[in-house]
Amino acid sequence: MKILSTKTFEVQLKDLLKEYINIDFSATKNYKLYLDTVILNMPTKFHKLQKSIYFDDEDIKDIDHQGHLIPVFFDKKNNSYIILGIVKK
Repeated sequence: MKILSTKTFEVQLKDLLKEYINIDFSATKNYKLYLDTVILNMPTKFHKLQKSIYFDDEDIKDIDHQGHLIPVFFDKKNNSYIILGIVKK
């Protein structure tokens, strides 16, 4: 089982972290570490997540993380999770 991310997610996360780092470096570092933990544990909790509000697909669910939604697609064919993006709620 793989966890992959799109270029869109990487750009959105980078922009988000740049915005927050100017406010509080320590809080930004903690946010990123916790987000990494949530993503690593996501496969075990994917079935409990709500269907995405952005997509009409049962295989795309949203992770709600500290005021942000992270849509994740489960690719059954390749047995992998693809992180599509990260947006503010």
